[in-house]
Amino acid sequence: QVQLVESGGGLVQAGGSLRLSCAASTSTFSSYAMGWFRQAPGKEREFVAAINQYGGVTYYANSVKCRFTISRDNAKNPVYLKLNSLTPEDMAVYYCAAGRKPGPDGRGSAYDYWGQGTQVTVSS
Repeated sequence: QVQLVESGGGLVQAGGSLRLSCAASTSTFSSYAMGWFRQAPGKEREFVAAINQYGGVTYYANSVKCRFTISRDNAKNPVYLKLNSLTPEDMAVYYCAAGRKPGPDGRGSAYDYWGQGTQVTVSS
Protein backbone atom coordinates (compact mmCIF):
# COMPACT_ATOMS: atom_id res chain seq x y z
CA GLN A 1 0.00 0.00 0.00
CA VAL A 2 1.36 3.38 -1.03
CA GLN A 3 0.21 6.52 0.73
CA LEU A 4 0.30 9.81 -1.13
CA VAL A 5 0.26 13.18 0.61
CA GLU A 6 -0.30 16.37 -1.34
CA SER A 7 0.69 19.83 -0.19
CA GLY A 8 1.09 23.32 -1.54
CA GLY A 9 -2.49 24.26 -2.23
CA GLY A 10 -3.96 27.56 -1.11
CA LEU A 11 -5.52 30.82 -2.13
CA VAL A 12 -4.03 32.77 -5.02
CA GLN A 13 -5.15 35.65 -7.18
CA ALA A 14 -5.93 35.12 -10.84
CA GLY A 15 -2.70 35.19 -12.81
CA GLY A 16 -0.72 33.88 -9.88
CA SER A 17 1.22 30.68 -9.36
CA LEU A 18 1.40 27.75 -6.98
CA ARG A 19 3.54 24.65 -6.71
CA LEU A 20 1.91 21.48 -5.52
CA SER A 21 3.93 18.61 -4.11
CA CYS A 22 3.08 14.96 -3.63
CA ALA A 23 5.14 12.69 -1.39
CA ALA A 24 4.79 8.93 -1.62
CA SER A 25 5.42 6.44 1.18
CA THR A 26 7.41 3.98 -0.86
CA SER A 27 11.06 3.22 -1.41
CA THR A 28 10.28 2.24 -4.99
CA PHE A 29 8.93 5.61 -6.05
CA SER A 30 10.70 5.44 -9.39
CA SER A 31 8.66 2.39 -10.39
CA TYR A 32 5.40 4.37 -10.41
CA ALA A 33 4.00 6.61 -13.07
CA MET A 34 2.47 9.68 -11.45
CA GLY A 35 -0.46 11.82 -12.32
CA TRP A 36 -2.37 14.85 -11.16
CA PHE A 37 -6.13 15.12 -11.41
CA ARG A 38 -8.57 17.73 -10.16
CA GLN A 39 -12.22 17.97 -9.22
CA ALA A 40 -14.20 21.17 -8.99
CA PRO A 41 -17.50 21.39 -7.07
CA GLY A 42 -20.31 19.79 -9.03
CA LYS A 43 -17.97 18.48 -11.71
CA GLU A 44 -16.38 15.15 -12.45
CA ARG A 45 -12.75 14.48 -11.74
CA GLU A 46 -10.57 15.43 -14.69
CA PHE A 47 -7.05 14.67 -15.77
CA VAL A 48 -4.47 17.45 -15.45
CA ALA A 49 -0.98 16.10 -16.03
CA ALA A 50 1.06 12.90 -15.88
CA ILE A 51 4.68 11.83 -15.95
CA ASN A 52 6.31 8.50 -16.62
CA GLN A 53 8.39 6.53 -14.16
CA TYR A 54 11.70 8.09 -15.13
CA GLY A 55 10.49 11.63 -15.66
CA GLY A 56 11.38 11.86 -19.30
CA VAL A 57 7.88 11.86 -20.75
CA THR A 58 5.01 14.09 -19.71
CA TYR A 59 1.41 14.47 -20.82
CA TYR A 60 -1.01 17.35 -20.22
CA ALA A 61 -4.65 18.13 -20.57
CA ASN A 62 -5.20 20.72 -23.28
CA SER A 63 -6.69 23.12 -20.76
CA VAL A 64 -3.43 23.37 -18.80
CA LYS A 65 -0.81 22.82 -21.47
CA CYS A 66 1.82 25.61 -21.48
CA ARG A 67 0.62 26.81 -18.06
CA PHE A 68 1.25 23.82 -15.80
CA THR A 69 4.42 21.76 -15.47
CA ILE A 70 4.73 18.32 -13.92
CA SER A 71 8.12 17.09 -12.72
CA ARG A 72 9.55 14.51 -10.40
CA ASP A 73 12.69 13.93 -8.39
CA ASN A 74 13.18 10.21 -8.01
CA ALA A 75 16.10 10.78 -5.67
CA LYS A 76 14.00 12.80 -3.22
CA ASN A 77 10.62 11.20 -3.90
CA PRO A 78 8.18 14.06 -4.58
CA VAL A 79 6.31 14.76 -7.74
CA TYR A 80 5.52 18.39 -8.38
CA LEU A 81 2.92 20.33 -10.29
CA LYS A 82 3.74 23.96 -11.01
CA LEU A 83 0.64 25.97 -11.76
CA ASN A 84 1.12 29.27 -13.59
CA SER A 85 -1.30 31.87 -14.93
CA LEU A 86 -4.08 30.53 -12.76
CA THR A 87 -7.68 31.38 -13.56
CA PRO A 88 -10.88 30.83 -11.56
CA GLU A 89 -11.53 27.84 -13.84
CA ASP A 90 -8.51 26.12 -12.28
CA MET A 91 -10.07 26.21 -8.83
CA ALA A 92 -10.51 22.64 -7.60
CA VAL A 93 -9.22 19.97 -5.28
CA TYR A 94 -6.06 18.58 -6.84
CA TYR A 95 -5.26 14.90 -6.39
CA CYS A 96 -2.01 13.07 -6.84
CA ALA A 97 -2.08 9.48 -8.13
CA ALA A 98 0.47 6.68 -8.54
CA GLY A 99 0.27 3.75 -10.92
CA ARG A 100 2.33 0.69 -11.70
CA LYS A 101 1.44 0.70 -15.38
CA PRO A 102 3.86 2.41 -17.75
CA GLY A 103 3.08 6.09 -18.00
CA PRO A 104 2.24 8.77 -18.63
CA ASP A 105 -1.47 8.07 -18.71
CA GLY A 106 -4.46 10.39 -18.56
CA ARG A 107 -6.97 7.76 -17.45
CA GLY A 108 -7.88 7.58 -13.79
CA SER A 109 -8.18 3.80 -14.13
CA ALA A 110 -4.45 3.58 -14.81
CA TYR A 111 -3.62 4.57 -11.23
CA ASP A 112 -3.58 2.35 -8.19
CA TYR A 113 -3.19 4.84 -5.36
CA TRP A 114 -4.64 8.27 -4.68
CA GLY A 115 -3.96 11.04 -2.24
CA GLN A 116 -6.50 12.96 -0.20
CA GLY A 117 -6.18 16.10 -2.27
CA THR A 118 -5.17 19.70 -1.76
CA GLN A 119 -7.45 22.67 -2.37
CA VAL A 120 -6.52 25.33 -4.91
CA THR A 121 -8.62 28.49 -4.72
CA VAL A 122 -8.26 31.25 -7.28
CA SER A 123 -9.76 34.66 -6.65
CA SER A 124 -10.74 36.85 -9.57
